[in-house]
Amino acid sequence: MAKESMKARERKRIRLSELHADKRDALRKAANEGDWDAMMALQKLPKNSMKIRVHNRCMLTGRPRGYMRQFGLSRVTFREMALAGKIPGVTKASW
Repeated sequence: MAKESMKARERKRIRLSELHADKRDALRKAANEGDWDAMMALQKLPKNSMKIRVHNRCMLTGRPRGYMRQFGLSRVTFREMALAGKIPGVTKASW
């Protein structure tokens, strides 16, 4: 189980990346065309507003490793839920 502070940090990164996505794209386009002011403005945006800094975490446990993107779960949680029959269409032989 991930610490609540780690989960909160991830939520903050997600919120910031969504908030600044359009502005960052526009500034990046202008900076690629050679606009020096756009490049400086891009550097002044918060680092955590970059989409690349958001980690995938399990929705239930917050575990960052072994993440299965299709289900939004870690491999451990997926296995537990599949054995309990909570994921439809998954049998023990299929994973």
